[in-house]
Order: sequence, then structure tokens, then C-alpha cells
Amino acid sequence: MIKYAIYSLVLLFYSFNSFSQSIDEKNNRQVYNRIEFFFNTQQTDSIYAMASPAFQQNVPFQKLEMALQYFYNFGRIKDAVPASFNNGIAGYNITVGKKKGAIFLKTDSTFHFDFFQIKDQEILTEKKENVKSVVQKNNLLDEYIDSLALTYIQQKNAQGLAIGLIHKGKINTFYYGETTKGDTLSIPKENTLFELGSITKVFTATLLADLVERKLITLEDSITKYLPDSLAQNQYLQKITFKDLANHTSGLPRLPDNLDKIPKFLANDPYAQYSRKDLFSYLKNVELKDTPGNNFEYSNTGFALLGELIASISKKTYSQCVSEIITSPLGLLNTVEKINPKNQTITIPKVYSQSGTEVPMWQWQAFVGAGGLKSTLTDMLKFVQAQFKMPENRLEHAMALTKQFTYYLPPSTDIGLAWHMNMLGDVVEYWHNGGTGGSSSFLALVPDHKSAVIVLSNSAISVDQISTQIISKVIEEK
Repeated sequence: MIKYAIYSLVLLFYSFNSFSQSIDEKNNRQVYNRIEFFFNTQQTDSIYAMASPAFQQNVPFQKLEMALQYFYNFGRIKDAVPASFNNGIAGYNITVGKKKGAIFLKTDSTFHFDFFQIKDQEILTEKKENVKSVVQKNNLLDEYIDSLALTYIQQKNAQGLAIGLIHKGKINTFYYGETTKGDTLSIPKENTLFELGSITKVFTATLLADLVERKLITLEDSITKYLPDSLAQNQYLQKITFKDLANHTSGLPRLPDNLDKIPKFLANDPYAQYSRKDLFSYLKNVELKDTPGNNFEYSNTGFALLGELIASISKKTYSQCVSEIITSPLGLLNTVEKINPKNQTITIPKVYSQSGTEVPMWQWQAFVGAGGLKSTLTDMLKFVQAQFKMPENRLEHAMALTKQFTYYLPPSTDIGLAWHMNMLGDVVEYWHNGGTGGSSSFLALVPDHKSAVIVLSNSAISVDQISTQIISKVIEEK
């Protein structure tokens, strides 16, 4: 997920299996104390090791890592005050740096947690009432999705929500809330344009796979073959392959350290002024801590570079590549980087931070390949349907290549090209999420069942929780 420290998320993780037997609050507190220590030393792997097997089966390590990383940005937990204990779940009000938050925790008899919830205090407020929606509930699954959507949209600072479901050969859509805060008539529609955030990476990986299908490159090629001489001389970059960029094993950090140091940097639009020149200036002297190919570290920097390389090799802009290779062939008329104000076929929503403040849609230069695309629910449903086809043409073969295994991330996640892959029962789920300063998104598909879920919001409040619950329920309904 594209992230920056200036926006926040609601982060909720838990096991979908039934909870183990309750233990008393004292034991819960002992587990919390260990979590606090590991949090303050940023030992995410140690926190994950304290999770129950059921939790780990349903929540990949990188999801927990992404969740905690937001709070790490604010500093250490200074104090924790027990606030509640109901049904075996202990709640603690915490202060992280200067930010107020809360942790909810339930442990089993072996001192492992099977429920872990961490929230920003800003959204722990009373729910909204009388939320507008456009929904057709045809079966129990639709009822279930509707109930989950309402738990999300009823949060005080949530705004609009669009959900697309493909299951058993049928498509259903669910729309809630407002595209403009306070305008109860501005319900999202099939043509409402949402920021995709890091779901963009799936498109970028598809462009990379297309270059491979055209035999212009191989995944094992060193990227320095296609970089200016000033960068190609960097011995660290020489070891990075295209595959390393696409599966987050390049060793490049999540963000470059000069991102907020460029002229005209805007905290509420952090990528708007960051150019290829700025990226290459950073990369010229970058030194890597890890050998490329060895370790997973989610890297927006890596995908920014990948997008620039694709454009350079293709001798076109990134947006032109997306249009010619993916969106035009698939009929995705409204999947774009830049919004055309004269386009009468789309509705452009306003977007809002987690605190409910209106913020700008992010603009992009060098980082467009990491998070810069926008799309409608209609287009994303078409994109998913194309993923289900048996490969016949070049684009379909490229999309299939993105789903091939490239790296194993313990304890239970495989990485393709951009895609994260987990077993849900006896089938494989392919997923990616996204977020910007004012939007949140999630895409999951299960090709074996030709099932998929797309969730888009014009609020920075994360949709990960309800999305993960929906796709798990879809698998149960096979």
C-alpha cells in the first residue's frame, strides 16, 4: 500500500476461526506487555510469532507489518491504560508519541493472541445513522456483505464505499455513503472514479510481464542494462533484477530518503513534485543493506523505478503504456493516471483523510507506477474478469505471468509479480490493497472459483478488514 506518515489508517486483524477459550485479564496483560516491548523495538516478526496458528493462517505477515508501520512512524508507546475487558477481549488506551490510539487483544491458553486490533483514536467515535445505499440483496452472501459494508460506512469519518462482487457467474455491486461529505444524494455510482493506490502495482507488473512476453527483457536481467551510465556504475544497483523490483526483494527501501527534501515538497501531496531526476539522484549513490533477491521489503521506491524503466524501454510515458497495453484492449475507458475534466462519463469524488478532512487526490511523477492510477468499479470488474481467462493473446499471457510464484514469504505467503498469494482452504487467493491520503482500496481474486471482490473508498480509513472478511466468506460459499 502506498503510504506516507502524513495520513492514517484503521488497522484491524483477527482470526476468522472461532476464538479459543477465554483466559483472565491478567494473562492478557502479560501478552500485551510483550507486544508493547516488541512494538517499541519495532520487532514485527516477534509480534507475529506470538499470534496463534489460526491468526497466522488468515493474516499474512506483511499485512501485520503494514499495519504496525503506520504507528511506528509516531514513536514509542509511552503508556497504556487498561480500558475494558469484555468476552475475553482486553482494551488498552495507548499513546504512541503524541498520537492517541487503542489496542484490543484476546489471547488463548497458550499465551498466543488470536485477536489483535490497533486503532487510531481519531475514529473511535459514535457511528453515523441513516447511511444512504444502493444495494440489491439477492441471497445470504449479499446480506453478509451489506452488513460488513455498513460497519465500515457507519464510522463517523468514513465517506463513500463501492463494492464489486463476482461469484458463481454473477456480478453484484454495492454502493454506500457520499462522494461529497454532507451531500446525502452523492452516493457512489458505477462511474465514480476512485484512487487505486498500490493496486496500481498490479498494472505495472502486467506491463513488465508484457515486455517479457515480447522478449524485450527477461525477469533475470540486471536493471542497470537499461539505466543511465551514472546509475549503472553503482555496484548495488547492478545486482538488482526486474524480478527483484516486482516482488519487493530489491533491497530498496519503502521510500527514498530525499522524498521530503525536494523543492516544493507538499506534505498532503507527497509525490506530486518528485521527478525522475529526483529518483535517479537518490539511486545514484544508494547503498543496500540486503543482497537483492534474498529478503522481502515492501518497496514503493522499487515500483517507482520499475515504472520509469518500463517507460524508458517502451519509449513512451507510463500512462501511454497502460493505455496501449492494458486499458484499451480490455475496454477500461476510465482507468487513468490524470483526470480529464472534460470527461462526462465519470463522476469525480472528493477524498478525505482518516480524520474526515478533505484532502487532494495525489498527483504523480516518478512514483506513478507505484500508486498513481484511478479507476471505476465498472472498469475494475472488467479487469478482474480478464484475469480469469485461459491465456490466448499476449496480454492474457502477461497477466498469467504476474501470478507465477517468484518468492516465498514465511509463514504462508507467496509473492508473484506484485500479487500476494495465500491459501484460503484449498484454493489460492491473489490480492493487493492500496491507499493514498484520501482513499483506500482492495482487490482479491480466486481464479479456481472465478470469484473476486473489489472494494473502493474515497476515505483513507482502510477497507482491508471488511475486504478480507468478504473474500473469506465468498470461499465458504463455493
